[in-house]
Amino acid sequence: MHPDTHLALHLAHVADLRADADAYRLAAAARHPHRLRTRLGWALVEVGLRLTAAPRTAAAC
Repeated sequence: MHPDTHLALHLAHVADLRADADAYRLAAAARHPHRLRTRLGWALVEVGLRLTAAPRTAAAC
């Protein structure tokens, strides 16, 4: 294969990969707030459960 043809095919492939990566990155950024809200909600549930749990007494040594 001629080097110029090989380079042109390589650059086209790189452009396709970058376009796919950009689309994936934008889609991931769009769903990020929902994931953060879910994690925060579960963290608050865990804190609430720890606050309502009966305190454990220290074991005698």
